[in-house]
Amino acid sequence: MEMTEVTGVSLKRGSLAVEGNDSMAPAEEAKRQKVLDSCLPTGQDGLEHGSPPTSGHVPGPPEAVNAGQGKKNSDVQLEEEEEDGLSEEAEEEEEAESFADMMKHGLTELDVGITKFVSSHQGFSGILKERYSDFVVHEIGKDGRISHLDDLSVPVDEEDPSEDVFTVLTAEEKQRLEELQLFKNKETSVAIEVVEDTKEKRTVIHQAIKSLFPGLETKTEDREGKKYIVAYHAAGKKALANPRKHSWPKSRGSYCHFVLYKENKDTMDAINVLSKYLRVKPNIFSYMGTKDKRAITVQEIAVLKISAQRLAHLNKCLMNFKLGNFSYQKNPLKLGELQGNHFTVVLRNITGTDDQVQQAMNSLKEIGFINYYGMQRFGTTAVPTYQVGRAILQNSWTEVMDLILKPRSGAEKGYLVKCREEWAKSKDPAAALRKLPVKRCVEGQLLRGLSKYGMKNIVSAFGIIPRNNRLMYIHSYQSYVWNNMVSKRIEEYGLKPVPGDLVLKGVSEAYREMLTADNLDIDNMRHKIRDYSLSGAYRKIIIRPQNVSWEVVAYDDPKIPLFNTDVDNLEGKPPPVFASEGKYRALKMDFSLPPSTYATMAIREVLKMDTSIKNQTQLNTTWLR
Repeated sequence: MEMTEVTGVSLKRGSLAVEGNDSMAPAEEAKRQKVLDSCLPTGQDGLEHGSPPTSGHVPGPPEAVNAGQGKKNSDVQLEEEEEDGLSEEAEEEEEAESFADMMKHGLTELDVGITKFVSSHQGFSGILKERYSDFVVHEIGKDGRISHLDDLSVPVDEEDPSEDVFTVLTAEEKQRLEELQLFKNKETSVAIEVVEDTKEKRTVIHQAIKSLFPGLETKTEDREGKKYIVAYHAAGKKALANPRKHSWPKSRGSYCHFVLYKENKDTMDAINVLSKYLRVKPNIFSYMGTKDKRAITVQEIAVLKISAQRLAHLNKCLMNFKLGNFSYQKNPLKLGELQGNHFTVVLRNITGTDDQVQQAMNSLKEIGFINYYGMQRFGTTAVPTYQVGRAILQNSWTEVMDLILKPRSGAEKGYLVKCREEWAKSKDPAAALRKLPVKRCVEGQLLRGLSKYGMKNIVSAFGIIPRNNRLMYIHSYQSYVWNNMVSKRIEEYGLKPVPGDLVLKGVSEAYREMLTADNLDIDNMRHKIRDYSLSGAYRKIIIRPQNVSWEVVAYDDPKIPLFNTDVDNLEGKPPPVFASEGKYRALKMDFSLPPSTYATMAIREVLKMDTSIKNQTQLNTTWLR
């Protein structure tokens, strides 16, 4: 087997979309989510960018970076951690030249240990466009079926209220009820006059308040000869997080499962949006895996005691979302239950000949690719996330604080830049915090912690950051170690199994040498803080994608879609028709991957190119214009 080094294959354009476990790519589209005024909760116009995950269904701590492993070629494994949550990276659109200039300070694959290929074919150029619509991810459920959105109908249920519940309340009444529900004013109740009083009309108003504003109860009162529906809190602030038990039919499963189709939104952002519109806490949602922003993704979601009727109504309110395939089940979904993800990816304007494409795709199908952690794991600025993780493991808390807060080169939002500048100047957490309009980002949370606990208690201040976000840094360091170790192992031994693949023998000195250089002891990865103590697990070195298929198509217009999405099919759009010849050629790829693997690494093996944003912008910055 020939092992080839990374080569500087030039791309015409460089934007890489992401798969279900990857993070952000640059140059966000100007397309923003739009909503109808009648559906948007008053005073809540969407999410703060950079908000941390708030769902209770998040992965636990990773397992360690201890030893290697191995069996057959495709089963050769090294140790790994569990799949982690989302990366909190900057998402703001930048001017093309400014972004390209900033990314000159970013990371390359070499910086994070990604150096080898396993195939011998000649690489070629192609564009994985900055348009997220060229990258589609379908979740593969625990039963092995690929999730598709193909049914928007609502299960017939006599227990559901009439559709009038969505229109019977005025905008002003909805605002008052929402303020009452969220304890935003001093009122203990809200009274709504029943105009054109009938029993049916009162029933609809009762149903509307209880279904649209969880936590509120209602009663009918006579006041000076007029009927009023009075809304009030039933069980204090806990009611918002705990849907009323008595309002849910006993014959119906407690969880409504549905397929969520989303465009250009990561899973947590999507759930936060849904929870705001439904006026519930995000932690009543569950899912099997997170899907990131730069893609069209389709996955199963479950929600506690929210009816399919109410969920389906959101299809009238939200753009870039579709909900369907509703069913009622007894149980929620659990993180990690999925079997993987199926990808449909278009590489546009390819330069490879038909023979080169055939060789590359056959190699991907038969040999596979190195199971590196992709560039998205390590951040987009000059301070990679693995450095923070290493400092945590070293108990170097002053360094942790400085790495997170210090000024750095790279793609960042303007207010973060100002916050960092203030921190560098004054070292005053309160002053730096005032520069942040969005205080739920990691930097804002750390500054809030420093304001509360003081500069001499950085551990407690850091602990304010949600656990999933804190562990992200350690995951990143583990990924950094694993990438370097797998590159070294393949360089020395190829794909054959060797002693030391399953236990710390043979290649153990490489682990020991790397961790010793980082002032860490591989024989003692226990940490004073339990969350940061590391044990051991395995990760496959080589992944062979399943259900691999491909075709080369010709096209003239670079903006036209080259395949139909689930929504296109629901709307009856005919599939695109391709001519035998065209100005451009594209490679359309389909393949399935297990969880915690990176589709960008599979594409890297096909094209034989460095997938880092830094490399692509240096090769050709004009693609960002």
